Amino acid sequence: MSCAQTIESNTAPTTTPTRSAGSGSRTHKIWSNMHDVCNLLRIPSGTFVGDDDQHFQHVQFKAGQRIHTAGQPFDMLYIVNCGFLKSVMIDEFGNEQILSFPMKGDLFGIDGIHTKKYTSEAVALSSCDIILIPFAKFAALGRTNPVLETALYGLMSRELIREQGMITMLGSLTVEARVARFLVSLSERFSAIGYSGKAFNLPMTRREIGNYLGVTLETASRTLSAFNELGLISVDQRSIYIHDINALKTLRRLPPSRARIEQQEKKAAAAAAASSGSEFIQVAPATAMREQMAVV
Repeated sequence: MSCAQTIESNTAPTTTPTRSAGSGSRTHKIWSNMHDVCNLLRIPSGTFVGDDDQHFQHVQFKAGQRIHTAGQPFDMLYIVNCGFLKSVMIDEFGNEQILSFPMKGDLFGIDGIHTKKYTSEAVALSSCDIILIPFAKFAALGRTNPVLETALYGLMSRELIREQGMITMLGSLTVEARVARFLVSLSERFSAIGYSGKAFNLPMTRREIGNYLGVTLETASRTLSAFNELGLISVDQRSIYIHDINALKTLRRLPPSRARIEQQEKKAAAAAAASSGSEFIQVAPATAMREQMAVV
């Protein structure tokens, strides 16, 4: 399904579209049944037991449009069918704090369950196709299907754990390590939904990455450039190619600048030559920098 199509009317048809004859393509789908939803959420097949007569509407949003706003009455959960979003908290002064970047297969809107009002807002970063899940209907299905209900609780817990991990990361890691873990997280999430975990486009801007990680735009950009210089990744605008995922997972801080490394190596080489009088093999600057990345 293309996320570039315009938003469909809220008027629902009585039947779901089928595949186009002979073309292999599919007309715009605006309904999903319960099995479709379970598959998208990566809930094991067979979890839902029933006649599957429940259908859920798709609505499309363009980049910049809000799916829900803070303070809006809660009545709906949302599942990303395709596209990318950001979940944002806004304080009384209008300052934004990005909480998460929902993508395909993610459930959002759960922050409204407790107070019956959304405490954050969700904004499309690209053209998005969102499945609307009326909470009352989902709750009723859960009451009649305990296995499904447990799976849904698991999904909500997954989102909470992800946010807790974010808080821990901000409080305990260096700026460089935060950016590295962010790239690792994106890689793993892309892989989980069937896309490449090595080569992908960043759906968010450098400023949004900085906001999410608690660093400035300049720091986020400089750190990505440093990773590129070290050969850990290749960066071209928003395109990322990860060369060394293990190094990103273990990185603690960036080593000193290349010029400083080269100066230190020259001094060490001169000292070694003077003391031993023997030849030695000079370590390449890039290799030396990699060896220092795990040092706290």
